[in-house]
Amino acid sequence: MRAPRVLAVAATACAAVAFSAPLAAANSGPVNVQADPYTVHQGGTIRITVDGCGHGGSVTSNAFPKTRVSVNASGHSTATARVYDKATPGTYNLAVRCGDDSRVATRQFRVVPGRGALGGLGGSVGPSATETEVGAGLVATAAVGGTAFVVRRRRTLGAA
Repeated sequence: MRAPRVLAVAATACAAVAFSAPLAAANSGPVNVQADPYTVHQGGTIRITVDGCGHGGSVTSNAFPKTRVSVNASGHSTATARVYDKATPGTYNLAVRCGDDSRVATRQFRVVPGRGALGGLGGSVGPSATETEVGAGLVATAAVGGTAFVVRRRRTLGAA
């Protein structure tokens, strides 16, 4: 009679440990922090991935404003931060803190000088000789056509 009772207590204890193991793993705090890319230009974006933040959290650094860590459907936690335009080039640390844990994980990344605007020529190149000739021809055609229209309209009004 005593053996079944001991067996039941042992089975209950094993079940409690087995069912609490996933919970302990889910709340292990931030681990495996990755910064992609490691080297980012001033004003560029950096993507941070972290494991162990099942309920979100935040990422802080001197190179970018505090950013929220979100959890996607597959359970991975990510954040995307934009580095300040005036961040001093050099090595920075980022710190990840999960929303349900006080532990902090850090990772280094590097900021390099900005590349400037990648928006095309931006008016730095003037028109070519061909473009100037075509433009002058269009303006001349418009002037002749406008003059003819005005002169013809004047005759019609004066004849009445």
